[in-house]
Amino acid sequence: MSVKRLFWAAGLAAVLAIGGLWTDYLRTADAPLANRETVYFEIGKGQSLSSVAEALRERGLTDKPLWFRLLAWAEKAQSRLKYGEYEIPPQTTPRQLLALFASGKTRHYSLTFVEGWNFRQMAEAMNRQAGLVHRIEGKPPRDVMAMIDAPGEDAEGRFFPDTYFFSRGTEDLELLRRAYRKMQIVLAEEWQGRAQGLPLRNPYEALTLASIVEKETGLPAERPRIAGVFTRRLAKGMLLQTDPTVIYGMGEAYAGNIRAEDLLRDTPYNTYVHAGLPPTPISMPGLGALRAALRPEAGDSLYFVARGDGGHVFSKTLAEHNKAVDQFQKNRHD
Repeated sequence: MSVKRLFWAAGLAAVLAIGGLWTDYLRTADAPLANRETVYFEIGKGQSLSSVAEALRERGLTDKPLWFRLLAWAEKAQSRLKYGEYEIPPQTTPRQLLALFASGKTRHYSLTFVEGWNFRQMAEAMNRQAGLVHRIEGKPPRDVMAMIDAPGEDAEGRFFPDTYFFSRGTEDLELLRRAYRKMQIVLAEEWQGRAQGLPLRNPYEALTLASIVEKETGLPAERPRIAGVFTRRLAKGMLLQTDPTVIYGMGEAYAGNIRAEDLLRDTPYNTYVHAGLPPTPISMPGLGALRAALRPEAGDSLYFVARGDGGHVFSKTLAEHNKAVDQFQKNRHD
């Protein structure tokens, strides 16, 4: 009898133990994880379920990685976990976490390419973004263009300024491809709706002019008027004489001020020396500048000068312009 009792007692203990484990498993599946604030958790490409469960334990999110693995098998989610970085708010349960991992709704980052930036500024902004995989760092712009399947093109001005969203692990090249494609689409659409009789031979020249308009004023209402001045000067064969092109041509030599001698410096971008448009855009123009370049405001002004408050004074004649320069910009190039 003692042996029988021992056998039954052992069996009962086993049943109770199994029942207790089952109860603990069910309770754990729908009990909140340990985090009391939002945390970010990354699943690496090719990472196994066991490795994910162990990483959750190491992060202190769960102390029962085995139950998490069993739950994944029960939910048939073991082969559906998608790599990426996830945002895990407080009160998330293991069951909900598995659904999140299977959904692929990863944490999204954003990066804004600002209107008026040049390519160097774009590249620096991407290099500072920790969520991106950096492929272009240290590479010449021409090489970068080849890497995004645009060989032979100059990088300046080719990308549309906008806010781009991405998940961790995205390559910087992918962001550039998206911005490049968007600029191609926008430029083609705006070119189709251009005003008649413009002194622009192709969309690239429109892009170049728009990049100058973008740098000349931050006032949206002024862009068509400034574009009008430039198109009239181009049509008449006059020098554009625009400071942003001089600054661009100076490169790192520009220290925040243009001197009179800089206006005579013979660079390909010095529109005080060379007639017509510069060889490439000088910045990344936004939609407003593109539209202004292709639909400039009609008028007869041929000159403008900054007032010092963000706006400009426009003049029809050189004599009027010189008076405005004396009034507002007398010491500008001293």
